[in-house]
Formats: sequence, structure tokens, C-alpha cells
Amino acid sequence: MLLNTARIRFICPMIHPYALELIGIDKRFGAVHANKAISLVVPKGSIFGLVGENGAGKSTLMSILYGFYQADAGQIKIHGQAVNIHSPLDAIAAGIGMVFQHLKLVPNMSVLDNLMLGHEGGFVLAPMRKKARVLLQDLGDEYGLRVDPDALIQDLPLGLQQRVEILKQLYRGAEILILDEPTDVLTPQETEDFFEICQDLKERGVTLILITHKLKEILAVTSQVAVIRRGEIVGQLKTKETNEQALADLMVGRAVSFEVEKPATTFGEVKLRVEGLNKAEGRLHDISFEVRSGEILGIAGIAGNGQSQLLEVLSGIKGFDSGRLEILGTPVSSMPGKAGQIRDLGVAHVPEDRQKFAMVTNFTATEVSVLGYQDRSPFSVYSILNWRAARAQTAALQEDFDVRPRSPDLPSGSFSGGNQQKLILSRELSKDAEVLLIGQPTRGVDVGAIEFIHEQLLAQRAAGKAIVMVSVELEEIMKLADRILVMFEGHIVGEIAGKHATERELGLMMAGSKYEAAA
Repeated sequence: MLLNTARIRFICPMIHPYALELIGIDKRFGAVHANKAISLVVPKGSIFGLVGENGAGKSTLMSILYGFYQADAGQIKIHGQAVNIHSPLDAIAAGIGMVFQHLKLVPNMSVLDNLMLGHEGGFVLAPMRKKARVLLQDLGDEYGLRVDPDALIQDLPLGLQQRVEILKQLYRGAEILILDEPTDVLTPQETEDFFEICQDLKERGVTLILITHKLKEILAVTSQVAVIRRGEIVGQLKTKETNEQALADLMVGRAVSFEVEKPATTFGEVKLRVEGLNKAEGRLHDISFEVRSGEILGIAGIAGNGQSQLLEVLSGIKGFDSGRLEILGTPVSSMPGKAGQIRDLGVAHVPEDRQKFAMVTNFTATEVSVLGYQDRSPFSVYSILNWRAARAQTAALQEDFDVRPRSPDLPSGSFSGGNQQKLILSRELSKDAEVLLIGQPTRGVDVGAIEFIHEQLLAQRAAGKAIVMVSVELEEIMKLADRILVMFEGHIVGEIAGKHATERELGLMMAGSKYEAAA
């Protein structure tokens, strides 16, 4: 049985020094050379970092390791033994597990059912469920990953959902665990808890490969890091012998600036006004603020405290119960489904969840680039879509925003998460809207792209746009925002000028301590 074998492997670890060796891995997709003779070694029982720009080839390499793709050339060795991996089932049998950036769980199923899905063990489920429940308890106790087996996935916070994903891989016998952008949707506390779990797994002999754009996390938790640029490994370093600047420069191939030059500006007229807005379902309570021309208003808060719901209301995706919303002097109805009307008023929206609200993953890049604007000139001629104009604009936007690969006809779901983000940003920022609603602008993007996106947002500010920006990255909020509002349990509990903000003060407000003291 796979499960019994897995438990034996954990108890009696292999003595080979390397958990994983990749030797000359090469992969092409037509004209795109995604991986160019990549070789690297991952020590057993380590946390190993893999970094690179969006589209550099990290995801392709890990997809080959997990069996989604097959390499055109090269060899994979697990614990010194050559293996052939033609499918995820082969990878699982070899002791490889993968936790994806977008979690692969069924929301309306229980933790236990998600754990067993695809590995039921026979036609009679009752005895296998009993065994799975016991093993889940054992794994939870051993690795500090306790989760209620009967809880529905949709009722769990993202941190616990990710815990379920890790348990699912351990249940299937994973000794090598690939973590793809694991902290992108986690709160700071959930991130801290997550890395404690990683250290626990490492100490018990599990090898972890951490793919992330957050270089501070790489420096904090890994022992070695490999840098991939344009499909090639350009360095494999001991983490203690490098730093954030050196890694960023190596990733991008040039000097990267972490500083943001934000020139002084004079704010103009009010472009967006919210007065006493309430929404019971979205936990929004008496929300009031204004945003002026040439201003970036940052909204900070731990995930789940109303920021996402506020953006959905401001963009017209959802309605509100009471209060007033005014855009460019025009009152907006409280009814849901007004996104088109609000867009027509001069509002652009980059949602926090790009795959849910901003794109259709089986649409091509061209279709996604005109989505929401397909009935406007130059894309619509007598209500017929002008494909030539749409494709030409997509090619131009891909060039301007460095979307890789430069393929207007590629399905958008085939782009990396960071390149999907740049595709959405290019669409919305190119429409010359007066009000910009930006949710998590740099989620899943690399340091070079972060620098570029920040420059684009400041250029929009200089052009007199009014910008509402929600971000979980406090450093980003403090760098870009002229004013920062902090949300806690659906209330605005504090306001501070961006230039005066500190992580400590924002953290206290985000945790509700100042709000509770005032109450």
C-alpha cells in the first residue's frame, strides 16, 4: 500500500545526500525555449529556494518534475536513483508532492474527503475513511498540522486550507514537497505559522522546494537558493552568502531599485466619495472616505476584514445595503451587477482574485485583453469584434508591460501568475480611466515587475488619476499611498499619512488593539 510505504520511508530515510538531482533538463514549446539544459541539486532534508522573474521557467521546471510536462531532454534522480516521470501519479509514487499557488481543493467537500479524493483505496469507502481519519490524526499530531477532518473547505481560512493541501501530500507519501508561491494569499500571522510548519517538516526529513517572489522569505527560511533567468540557471548559492539586492539583480539581469521616488503633488477635485456605506453580508460598517485627483489611497488590513468586499462594492460587482457611493459626481445605485455602468463612468478595476473576476483562463490573451471593453472602439465595428485591432493592441500591451511569452494567441491560463497579473494591469491601466481600483497590484509578481508596476501606478497618480489600492504588503502601502486607511472587522479604525506610517502602528491598528482601546 502507498500509505504504509510512505510511513516506512519517513521513518527510515534514504542515506543519499541529495533528495533531488535535475540533470540537463530541456523543454521547448514551439519557438519558446522554456528550460535550457537546467541542472541543479537539492540536499535532502533542506528548504531549497527557487527564484526568477515571471516567465523565467520556474513553473515549467516544476511541472516537469511533477509530471504535467515531459522534458525534451535530461534526467531526474530521486535519492540518487534515475526515475521516469510521465504523470502526476508517477511523481506521487516517487514521493513528490506539490502545493499549488491556486489551491486544488473542492470547496464544498470536507477535509477528509479532499484528503482521500483520487486515493480512495477501494470500492467500499467506509473502512478506508476510518483508516484515513486515523492517519490524518497521526499526521496532524506528528507535524503540528491539526485540522478538523469534518470541516468543509469553504469554511476554513486560507491558512488552514493550505494546511490541508500539505496534509494531502503527506497522506500520499510525499518526501519532496514543492511549494509554489505558498504565502501569496496568507496573512502575516498565517505566513509565520506556515514557515514554522516548514521548519517542522524539514526537521523530520522532508525536503521542501520553495518557489516565491518574496526574497525576504527566501533569505529567512532557505539554506540554498537557485536563480533562474530566461530558462537558464544563472546561480545556485548558499543563502547565508547572499542578500536581497544581489538576488534581485541576478534574477533580472540588471540593477533593481527597491526605492520608490514619489514626487510631491497637489490633490485635485474629489473623484470618488463614500458616505456611511453599510453591507451586512460583506461586513462593511459605516464606511466613509474621499479620494481626490492625483491621490493614492491605500487600504490596509488583515485578509477577511472587509477590504475585498469594499472593492467589490466600489466596482459594482456587489451592491450595498445603505449609504451613498458617488463617482465623478454621479450617484451609483446600491443594486449589484453595476460593474458595466461604473466602468462607463470612468473606473478601471484590477481585482484581488484575477482568475475569478478578471479573466477566463481558457480565453486567449487577446480575448482577455479586451474583456469588458469588447463593445467599444476600436474593438467593435457595428457590434462585430474587430479581431485584428484586438490582437494588435494585445501585442502592443504585452510588449509595453513585458508580458511573457509574447503570444496574443496563447490561452491566458498558460501564462504564469505574475504574467497574468501584468496582462490584467495592462488592460486596465491603458484605458485612461479617472478612478483606478487596484487590488493586490503585485500579488505573485517578481521584483523586476514590482518595480515596473509601482512606476506605472505613480505615473497614473502624476496624471491626476484617483487611485484606491488594497494590498497586504505593508511596505508597498507605505511606499505608494498618500493616505492609508486601516480596516478591522469591517470598520475603518484608523487613518494615517503614508509618509508617517510605520509597520508597528499599522500592525496595531490591523490587529484591532487601538480600535478596542478607543471603544
